[in-house]
Amino acid sequence: MIGQHAHGTCTASAALILLFALAAQVHGAAQDPSTRSGQAYPSRPVRMVAAFAPGGSVDVVARLLAQKLSERWGQQVVVDNRPGAGGNVSAEIVARAPNDGHTIYICSASFVVNPSLYGKTLYDPVRDFAPVSLVSRVQNVLVAHPALPAKSVKELIGLAKAKPGQIHYASTGSGTSGHLVMELFKSMSGIDLVHVPYKVIGQAQADLIGGQVSLWFPTAPGALPHIQAGRMRALAVAGANRSPALPELPTVSEAGVPGFDASTWYALLAPANTPLPVVTKVNGDVASILKQPEVHERLTAMAIEIVGGSPEELARHIRSEMPKWARVVKQSGARVD
Repeated sequence: MIGQHAHGTCTASAALILLFALAAQVHGAAQDPSTRSGQAYPSRPVRMVAAFAPGGSVDVVARLLAQKLSERWGQQVVVDNRPGAGGNVSAEIVARAPNDGHTIYICSASFVVNPSLYGKTLYDPVRDFAPVSLVSRVQNVLVAHPALPAKSVKELIGLAKAKPGQIHYASTGSGTSGHLVMELFKSMSGIDLVHVPYKVIGQAQADLIGGQVSLWFPTAPGALPHIQAGRMRALAVAGANRSPALPELPTVSEAGVPGFDASTWYALLAPANTPLPVVTKVNGDVASILKQPEVHERLTAMAIEIVGGSPEELARHIRSEMPKWARVVKQSGARVD
């Protein structure tokens, strides 16, 4: 009897342990959104399509995220640079990709500008993509040649109104961020400046430093060394908030053009109808990565500001940015060279 009782107790205990183990597995699957489809995500290497060529800010952010996601997921995340047509080539590739989460997309603000700038694209930023997360932004900085008699935004606006059509500004081509940000500045401040487009960033930079043109709206990472060396005079940053890289510099909005906001942002998206549990997982993992001190330090050192946010916030951001830049493109007559 004692032996039978002990045997029965052991059997019952074993059954109870098995029941708890199964319950824990079910609970874990319920908590992990990547298992709700019946298969863990990612189940194979993930392709991260990058909108621009290696070496630029988008590529830097993409490779840092890919490294950290690979470590987190135990699957390789491969950066696939697909430059061309201001980001259209990469966007079209992702729009046609399978929506199982194994293709994700990192792009810049050109993603929402291009449908207006090119007249027609083979993708729709809203219909063909699932927003995942804003990732980071890079400030555009309003810089002037040191000889220009304007040391603030208000002084520049006053000078430009006194000399309409006589002050020249550089950009790296029609429809680029530097061009459209300056056109927004012109429109909101009511001034007339002359656009001088360059095909190579080095030439635009050299001509500003040499005084052949007086103004430019480059991004902070490239402009910072020249500002610090005194070769360019920084007047303001274009975003809604001051830049940690140039904390003493006011925003354009603070400096005299209320409501001005035109930073260059980077975002992560997936093909439309990517399962919500996958989007949720990628968003959560990216959010955790962006909070890592090492990631913060590396990006901040390059004047790249961490943003983050939910898929819903990115969706709202895309919907608000599209009409804003469509108006700028229309008013400026910007076209692709």
